[in-house]
Amino acid sequence: MLSVALATAGAVTATVAMAGQLRPDEARRFVAGKLFSYTCFDGTSGVGRIHADGSVIGTIQTRGTAARFVAMPRGTIRVTSNAICASLRGSMIQPCFNVEKTSSISFRGSISGLGFAYCDFVRYNPRRSVKRARRTNAEMAKPAIPAAQPVSMTTPVRAKPIQSAVAVNLP
Repeated sequence: MLSVALATAGAVTATVAMAGQLRPDEARRFVAGKLFSYTCFDGTSGVGRIHADGSVIGTIQTRGTAARFVAMPRGTIRVTSNAICASLRGSMIQPCFNVEKTSSISFRGSISGLGFAYCDFVRYNPRRSVKRARRTNAEMAKPAIPAAQPVSMTTPVRAKPIQSAVAVNLP
C-alpha cells in the first residue's frame, strides 16, 4: 500500500525548476496531464498520468506480479499551497510527499518523514520506445514497392475467398 501511495501521488510532483526541493504549485504546473514511468525502493514500477483534477490513471506492477491497470477518482491527489498529499480510500494514513527534482525530466518523491520510502519518476515518451527499423544499403537500393507484373487479358486471375465480412448500414 505504501508503494501505491508513493506511485500515485509522486507523479504529480515534478516541475521544470532547477534540481532540489520543489514547491507544490511548481509540481502542479509541470505534471498535469503528462505521462511518467516510475520505479520504487521496493521494486514496484509502472507508468501513470495525473490529471489536473487530481485523478490518476496508469499501471502498477509489484515484484513477481503482472502489471495491472489502476484508475483513481478526482481528488485523489490534493495540492495545497504548502503540501502535496494523497487521499486513498481505505488507507489508515493520508500521506504527504517531499519532492526533489533530479533532472529536467525526472524527480524523486518520498513520504514526508520516511526518506527511505521513495519512487523515482521519469517523464515517459512512448514514441522514444518505438525503434525505427534501419534498412541496409542493399535494401535501400531496392524499390519499396515491387514493379507491377504485366498481365494479359487472357491470364486467369484467382480471387482469394472472403474470410469474414462486416455489414455496414448506410443512411
